[in-house]
Amino acid sequence: MELSEVVTLLDSLAPPSLAESWDNVGLLLRPSTPAPIRSLLLAIDLTPSVLLEAISLPAQLLLAYHPPLFHPLRRLGGESWRDCLLARALENRVAVYSPHTALDAIPGGVNDWLADCLGEASTRPLTQSFREPVHTLGTHRVGASVPQGFDLKPVLSRLQDIHGVRVPTEIPSPGSRLSLSCDQSALVEIVRIFGEFEEMKDGVEISRLEKVPVPGAGMGRFCRLSEATPLQTLVERVKERLGLTRVRLVLGSGHSLDSPMTTAAVCAGSGGSVLDGVKADMYLTGEMSHHQLLDASTRGTSIILCEHSNSERGYLPHLASLLASLLGERVTVHISTQDREPVQIV
Repeated sequence: MELSEVVTLLDSLAPPSLAESWDNVGLLLRPSTPAPIRSLLLAIDLTPSVLLEAISLPAQLLLAYHPPLFHPLRRLGGESWRDCLLARALENRVAVYSPHTALDAIPGGVNDWLADCLGEASTRPLTQSFREPVHTLGTHRVGASVPQGFDLKPVLSRLQDIHGVRVPTEIPSPGSRLSLSCDQSALVEIVRIFGEFEEMKDGVEISRLEKVPVPGAGMGRFCRLSEATPLQTLVERVKERLGLTRVRLVLGSGHSLDSPMTTAAVCAGSGGSVLDGVKADMYLTGEMSHHQLLDASTRGTSIILCEHSNSERGYLPHLASLLASLLGERVTVHISTQDREPVQIV
């Protein structure tokens, strides 16, 4: 498959528009002459050992969940290990794609997968994701009544000359309404033109085109467990789901391992900002800062910490299955054997 075809499929699975505004997602590294994609390697982090694995397979596309390009680069191939890594990827015609928070946000994404380890529960996003409204131009919609017997052609002719205005191709019939989309900068001129026609000037309405909420998509998850469950039981479920022998635990004020939990807030990766202030019996995330842990535990919330990438890496087999069904036999999907959480509890 061509790189552009694979990128289109990846973008359809986790639309970049659902990513957080601060994030850097999508195709981040494109060789000047991309190789046809026959193998795709999945990893959480692009590290030297992961890139060597990609080159050895060989894989022409590496999906690194965390974006290896985040801050602006001043030079490529300098002394920084990351710069050298990106240069080596280009030299070996390995493209790099990162879905990050777009994959967190989607229904059935990383956060839903992590929330599932708590057991049966009703789940909703902690914050709502939105998509742009379906229109080809403009931030506003202007509507006006078309009086009976009124010739609309002179009005449309004037409106077509305004930059940033999309005039309908079909002329509305008398007695109906004219609706057009436009940029905010065009509003004054549109209203001025309508004002020149006595029959139309009093029937103008303006509305802003708002972003459309995407059902089930957003950052984090709030879970209401189907039945009260001891904290110890939830800890064991998390360890089993993530394949861990140990996790870190912060007991909330008044809690013990036997305390029943009925609500949980979940955020894969670093959950401090997403979980901040959320009222729940417990949090499940990869990591939080010392002071965030103090704040939450003092408010009576217990926190299970799995380490950052441990809360994400277990999603890769599910992602591999999704991609295999999308790509078919044309592309072989591999999961990195070299990708691992850098923090070890000893």
